[in-house]
Amino acid sequence: MRTFKLLTIIFLALFISSCGSSTTQKKNDFTLVTNAKNNALALGEALNLSIKNPKKHTITSVSYTLNGETISEETTLQNTKLGEQTLEATITFDGETQTISQKLTVLNNTPPKVYTYKIINEYPHDITSYTQGLEFHNGDLYESTGQHGESKLRKVNYKTGEVLKNVDLEDAYFGEGLTVLNNKVYQLTWQSGTGFVYNADTFEKTGSFKYNNSKEGWGICNDNKTLYKSDGTEKIWTINPETLTEEGYIQAYHSQGKVVGLNELEWVNGKIYANRYQKNGVAIINPTNGAIEGVIDFSPLKKQVTQHQGLDVLNGIAYNPETKTLFITGKRWDKLFEVEIIKE
Repeated sequence: MRTFKLLTIIFLALFISSCGSSTTQKKNDFTLVTNAKNNALALGEALNLSIKNPKKHTITSVSYTLNGETISEETTLQNTKLGEQTLEATITFDGETQTISQKLTVLNNTPPKVYTYKIINEYPHDITSYTQGLEFHNGDLYESTGQHGESKLRKVNYKTGEVLKNVDLEDAYFGEGLTVLNNKVYQLTWQSGTGFVYNADTFEKTGSFKYNNSKEGWGICNDNKTLYKSDGTEKIWTINPETLTEEGYIQAYHSQGKVVGLNELEWVNGKIYANRYQKNGVAIINPTNGAIEGVIDFSPLKKQVTQHQGLDVLNGIAYNPETKTLFITGKRWDKLFEVEIIKE
C-alpha cells in the first residue's frame, strides 16, 4: 500500500511538471556567441558577434541590437552606457524568426583619477541634524535630514548655521536627498516610495511623486534640465521634472566593476558627485555613461568634528557656484567644511 501511494505521488508530481512545461516558450535553435570574456568588455574594445546554428538551419538574415540600438556583428564599444546591458540577435530562417538575448557588462577603460582636498573654511553645523541632502540655492544652503520623527527640510545661513526656514516631515517619513530646480525643492524619502515638491521660497508643499521602477529614495541632483536620483544601488535614475516620471538610468562602473551604495548626489561642472554610503568618500561620475572618472577620500574629515555617541558618516555634498568650492558635512557633524579639490 505504501509503494502504491509513493508511485501515485511521483506520478502526480510528474503530471504537474509536464502540465507546467506545456506553457513554456519553444527552446531557441540558436546561441549568441561573443568574444567577451566572462561576458564583459571595456569601452574602446571590439565586440564580435556570431550565431551558433547546431541544427544547420538556412539563415536568411541576422540583426543585432545593444540595448535596442542596432549594431553590426563587429562593433567597437564607444558611445555606450556602462554596466549590465542587453544584447539581442534576431534570426530569420526557414520562414521563421527567433530572437535570442544575453547580458553584456561594459566596463570603463581607465581607472578613476584620485583627488585629495584642502580645507579653506570651517562653519558651524547643527550637531543634531542627520544630514541626507545638501544644496546651495540663491546663496543659501538647503538641507534635508532623516530619521523618523526627526526629518526636516531647512534653509540655512551656511556661515552662521542660523536656520532661516524649517518644515518638519510627518513621523511616517524618513527624509533623504534634495535638489532645487526652477525654484522648486524636490525632496526624497527613503522607503516610502514618495518624493515631495515645495516652493523654494515659502516651503509650501505643492506636490508629490512616486518612484516607479526604483525601489528607494537616497540622493538627488539636477543639471538645470533633468533630475538625477540614486536608490542605494549602482543605478542613477533620470527623472523628468515636469512629469516626475523615471525615464531611464545609468549605472556607476569603473574599470573593475560596479559601485553600489550611491547616496547623496551633487551636480558639479557637468559631473555627478556621489558619496558611497558608509565609505566617507565621493565618486565623480560621468552622467552620460556612468563612468566613475575620479574618487575623493574625505575620511579624515570625520576625525575633525566633535566626537560623540550619535556621530555618523559623511553625507552632505554641496557645490557653491559663487565661491566655486565644495562644502562637506555628515550625519550629526557639528562642522561644515569648505574645501578645494586637488588632483594628486
